[in-house]
Amino acid sequence: MTRRLISTGSPFETAFGYSRAVIDGDLVFVSGTTGYDYVTMTLPEDAAEQARNIFRTLEAVLEEAGSSLAGVVRAQYFVTDRAYCESVLTVCGEVFREVRPAAGIYVVTGLLKPEMKVEIEVTARLRAATA
Repeated sequence: MTRRLISTGSPFETAFGYSRAVIDGDLVFVSGTTGYDYVTMTLPEDAAEQARNIFRTLEAVLEEAGSSLAGVVRAQYFVTDRAYCESVLTVCGEVFREVRPAAGIYVVTGLLKPEMKVEIEVTARLRAATA
């Protein structure tokens, strides 16, 4: 299988040299994703709501790639304050209760914009590889 790039059409992807996701072999690597609601271009104040928006974006990207949240084998969660860990991990538990990917949560000093509280990146297998 050849390498395939998935884009959201954001001008930042070309300007900053990245793709929303890259399919290489039977794996899908999804870039760090923040909690914007891309329909309204708003970012909720609440860290758990940001995480829910992230999972909606991840679900759509993985679907386009030929995978799903059920195919996720690795997840990395980044939060800007320890106080967000429990609420974000609760959302992660709702999404991944049965999937249970290898995962880690990291408290970082900040993300690109100060209002961003959570960023998540995942690696998933393509559907044919998960069957």
